[in-house]
Amino acid sequence: MKKLMLVGAALVALSAAPAMAQSFQGPYVGVQAGLNHDIAIQDKKDAFVAGVFAGYDQQVAPNIVLGVEGGFSVAASDRLGPSGTNAATIDPNYSFDLSARAGYLVGEKSLVYVRGGYANSRADVSTTLANVTTTDKRTFDGWFAGGGVEHKLTDNVSARLEYRFTDLDQNASKYQRHQALVGVAYRF
Repeated sequence: MKKLMLVGAALVALSAAPAMAQSFQGPYVGVQAGLNHDIAIQDKKDAFVAGVFAGYDQQVAPNIVLGVEGGFSVAASDRLGPSGTNAATIDPNYSFDLSARAGYLVGEKSLVYVRGGYANSRADVSTTLANVTTTDKRTFDGWFAGGGVEHKLTDNVSARLEYRFTDLDQNASKYQRHQALVGVAYRF
């Protein structure tokens, strides 16, 4: 009888304990903006970038969060490449990415994470040879990796700061991107 009372008391105590907050759990959508530092062909260019993202997080352990995310962005004034009689330029139109992320909760409101996945960029590529310029649209596929920190501002709104490195090299042409992004997300 004593054991039954102890088990009953333990169950009452556990059910009365506050539930752990699932602060990074479920679907979310957001907006982000930042700076691109693109390195293509033989030149470098900085540009403003803005976009949207959507994803889903699952808290798999008390401090571990795993998630998936997709994003779409456009860049302003992103013309790349040297000028001259034998030159090439890459002018990105838009890009999208699909990624997975793994994070560690620091306290109840902050998530430190790493991210990696697939990246795609659609661009106008212009080539000038002997003062004759040709332009065509090309799609660049590659990968990206990065990390960041996300902090809950309210129960449904979070802000994040993130760094990404993207490698879109193809056919022996160098095309890489460094990004610093800030974003705001709404969690459902």
